[in-house]
Amino acid sequence: MAKQTLNQGRRWYVLHTYSGYEENVAQNLRQRIDTMDMEDKIFNVLVPTEKKIKIKNGKRKVVEEKIFPGYIMVEMIVTDESWYVVRNTPNVTGFIGTGTTPTPVSEKEIKSLQKRMGVEEPKFKIDFSVDSPVRIVDGPFKNLEGKITNIDEEKGKVKVLVNMFGRETPIELDFLQIKKI
Repeated sequence: MAKQTLNQGRRWYVLHTYSGYEENVAQNLRQRIDTMDMEDKIFNVLVPTEKKIKIKNGKRKVVEEKIFPGYIMVEMIVTDESWYVVRNTPNVTGFIGTGTTPTPVSEKEIKSLQKRMGVEEPKFKIDFSVDSPVRIVDGPFKNLEGKITNIDEEKGKVKVLVNMFGRETPIELDFLQIKKI
């Protein structure tokens, strides 16, 4: 077996898992670290997630989504023993790296990922402007077309002027309920 010790010290590595098993693998790995006395070699197990805003049944919901489905992060010192403990955790398919040697993630990438995960308030991505023609894609006015008259970035709302029954009617909608035409 190839020697895993590369003297990289304490670094973050990416593990590939079966998709949908990320939490399960993280929990198993934490247990294995405990029972196999690897706390001095394996320090942190992380399933990177971020908050996103979704609309379900016309209601705004904040959901946690995995940033990298099928992958988890492990902070560890790679030795033959620590590599073996991690690699043989159920549902782990391997480390990201060349051959059997794990490649550490750069400090810069880890910082940017932690920053992304630490953002408490989900952000809206707004690429609309006043007078943009839009189609309503959700809610009771679905498939109607109109023009944006007002944008409230703080609340994530827009006012859209639609033609109903021969009259122009303003409707307040969520950003997620419209799309550009």
